[in-house]
Amino acid sequence: MTFIVVDVSPAVHHRAGLGRYAAELVKALIPLLPGRLAVFYHHAGRADVFSPLDALPARRSPLPAKPWRLQVMLAHFFRRPMDAIMAPAALFHATDHLLPPFRTIPSVFTLHDLIFRLYPETHMPLNRWFLTLMMPRFLRRADLILAVSECTRQDAIRWYQIPEERIVVTYEGVDERFRPAPPEAVAAIRARYGLPERFILYVGTLEPRKNLPTLFAAYRSLLGRWPELGLVVAGRPGWLTEGIFRALRDLGLEGRVRLLGYVPDADLPALYSAAAVFAFPSRYEGFGLPPLEAMACGTPVVVADTSSLPEVVGEAGLRVPPDQPEAWVEALAAALSREELRTRLREAGLRRAARFRWAETAARTLAAYEQVIRQVQGRILRDGEAHR
Repeated sequence: MTFIVVDVSPAVHHRAGLGRYAAELVKALIPLLPGRLAVFYHHAGRADVFSPLDALPARRSPLPAKPWRLQVMLAHFFRRPMDAIMAPAALFHATDHLLPPFRTIPSVFTLHDLIFRLYPETHMPLNRWFLTLMMPRFLRRADLILAVSECTRQDAIRWYQIPEERIVVTYEGVDERFRPAPPEAVAAIRARYGLPERFILYVGTLEPRKNLPTLFAAYRSLLGRWPELGLVVAGRPGWLTEGIFRALRDLGLEGRVRLLGYVPDADLPALYSAAAVFAFPSRYEGFGLPPLEAMACGTPVVVADTSSLPEVVGEAGLRVPPDQPEAWVEALAAALSREELRTRLREAGLRRAARFRWAETAARTLAAYEQVIRQVQGRILRDGEAHR
C-alpha cells in the first residue's frame, strides 16, 4: 500500500509554530485517511513521537536537523532523487520549509511565511542563507503550495512570481481544548506559575520580530495607573535576544516581568484564561496562532495591525500600529478598564475563533492532496498516450 507521508519533524523537535501545525494537522487527518497516512521525521537518537502520531507508519532519517538539511540541499544540487527514503508513498507533504527532491513522488509544500526575506535581520545568518538559496527550488518543485494565510500567499506571489493557481490558502486552526478554563483550572495555573492577580499575557518565541520592547514600554507606562498589574511572557528564547533583555533592564523591569520560558501545551488554555488581556505586538506573522488561541479561551486580545494578524483577528480584537508605544498604552488601558469593551471583545473573539478549526484545515489539505494526485495521474495518462 502507498501512503500519504507528512513531515512531522517540527513536532518531534518541539518547535513552536511549525510543530503545532504539523502535529494538529496529522491528528485531524487520521480519521480522513484511515490506513493511508504515514509520518516522516529526522532525529538523532530516540525521538519523542507522541500519541497519536506514534501509532502511524513512519519513515525516518537518523540525521539531526543540520546534517539532514545539508543532505537535502546536496541532493538538489547533484540531482539525486530521495524517493527511497519515503517509499512507498503516493504523496509527500513538506511542513518544515524543507522539500527533498523526488523523481516519482508528488509533493505538497506548506509555506508558513517569508520572514527570512521580509525581515532578514531577525533571522540567524545560516538559516537565512539556506532559505534564500533553497526556497525558490522548493517552491518550484512542489506540485502545489499551501499558504497558511492570504498574506503569506500574496507575499509568495510577489517575491517568487508563483502562478496564482499553484498556491492556495489553508488556514491553521484552534484545537478544541482551547476554551474558557473553569475557575479551579485557572486557580491551579496561578499557583503553579506564581502568577499575579491581574496581568497582560504574551505567548510566543522571544526574538526581535516579536517586538517585545514595544510591549515592555507600554507596560511601563501602564504601571503608573495600575501599580499591581503584571506582565507575563511565556515562550522559549529564540535568537538575538540581547535587545529584549536590554530593554527590560533599561526600563527598570527586570524582576517585574514574569518570564515563564516554555509552557506545555496542556497548561496554555488555563494560562490564556487567567490573563486579563492578551497582547501580541509582532511585526510579522505568517498566520499568528497565539491570538486565536487566546480568543478561543475568552480573553480580549490586542494585536499589531500588520501582516496576517488583521486577517486572523478581524474585528474581534483591538489592532494597533506595531511601533507606537503610546497607541499600545491606550489600547491596553481600554481593554483592561472598559467592561463593555471587554465583554464585546470576549464574545466576538469566541465567535471568530470558532471559524478556525483543524478539522477544516485537514479537509482543505486533503482536497489539495487529491488535486495533486489527480494532476499527476493525468500527466501519466497523457505521457502514456503520447508514446503510443
